[in-house]
Amino acid sequence: QVQLVESGGGLVQPGGSLRLSCAASGSIFSTNPMGWYRQAPGKQRELVATITRGSGPNYADSVKGRFTISRDNAKNTVTVYLQMNSLKFEDTAVYYCNLKQWAMDYWGKGTLVTVSS
Repeated sequence: QVQLVESGGGLVQPGGSLRLSCAASGSIFSTNPMGWYRQAPGKQRELVATITRGSGPNYADSVKGRFTISRDNAKNTVTVYLQMNSLKFEDTAVYYCNLKQWAMDYWGKGTLVTVSS
């Protein structure tokens, strides 16, 4: 079993910053690709950023230069962070943590980010 628990969402003004965290535990490996996706109201879920141990991060064009993904590989857990700066109204969405393993996708329950003045 794989468990993903996100935290760090909330309400922020345009131009502000938030940091999301995702703690992964269970039958995982430090090499599992992980990432963040988001889904805005009425829209499909889209990739925000991914990171794999041993390779560079990958970002959606819409967040390049504003968001930074990183990961911390501990003995039994992996934590993935998403530092979001210069937030815009269009960044409002539910953000989901993702882990890939053996051709399967695991998802967290999501954390809501609202950018509003």
